Amino acid sequence: MTSVPLTHNQSLPADWRDLFALTKPRVMSLVVFTGLCGLLAAPVPVHPVLGFAAVLCIALGAGAAGALNQWYEADLDAKMKRTASRPLPAGRMTRQTALHFGVGLAVFSVILMDLAANHLAAAILAVSILFYVLIYTVWLKRRTAQNIVIGGAAGAFPPLIGWVAATGDISALPVLLFAIIFLWTPPHFWALSLFVRTDYANAGVPMMPVVAGVTSTRRQILLYTLPMIVAAIAPWAMGLTGWVYGAASIALNTIFLVLAFSVFANKQTEPKQMGPEKRLFAFSILYLFGLFAALVVDRWVIA
Repeated sequence: MTSVPLTHNQSLPADWRDLFALTKPRVMSLVVFTGLCGLLAAPVPVHPVLGFAAVLCIALGAGAAGALNQWYEADLDAKMKRTASRPLPAGRMTRQTALHFGVGLAVFSVILMDLAANHLAAAILAVSILFYVLIYTVWLKRRTAQNIVIGGAAGAFPPLIGWVAATGDISALPVLLFAIIFLWTPPHFWALSLFVRTDYANAGVPMMPVVAGVTSTRRQILLYTLPMIVAAIAPWAMGLTGWVYGAASIALNTIFLVLAFSVFANKQTEPKQMGPEKRLFAFSILYLFGLFAALVVDRWVIA
């Protein structure tokens, strides 16, 4: 598809599918799932209506962050093959529309969370949106290869928000859930960036493979996997979960470690689409879904 540059005078009617695409639905699905698991793992019963409202707010907040990210990065998206067909670089929407949509979603999600759950959950939701937009997108993304390391905190908030929406407070388990996703993000995202690094190089984004090279990135993936495993097993080791989560965590982390080591041991200069990097990236998504699903099942078994 040929990109059509937008001018300030253009005013294109936004199709609902383009607005939906702004929310990054694939990313949102994982965010919603971990937020739901955080809510269901909480040791208090939650009214279904309030629970639905809380999860909806997490989804809307994630969608708002995605929309504002695309609003700010329209120029970068236009330079990368995998993002050039998004609504803004493809010329199907004005930046002003994306900005208004993102801000509107963000404000609505925080207000609704405050009304449906509690002030603390709403505050953390607001922080997560601002962190992703201002810290990761505006400040870090174009300036440092550590962008995804620090910026990964934005994606780690959902289970914490879900827990707080249910309980109104913060305890050790949701903090560990935050830590798991925070430490999972670098190996997950760097595995992807290894086989799309040309896109990032063309756009001038200093992702780790572009700045430090393939070999260093592979080593960093393995190094970040180790503390992630510690954080993932810690809930069971500390007695915060039962045997279901413990068994699932050990199995999933063993597979993740094997795949991360295979990435580290790969000596090919050019990562292949079906190589170890691709396998680690694909499994990393399954890993997070499986780990958080086990947490919920474990809570039901204990109950």
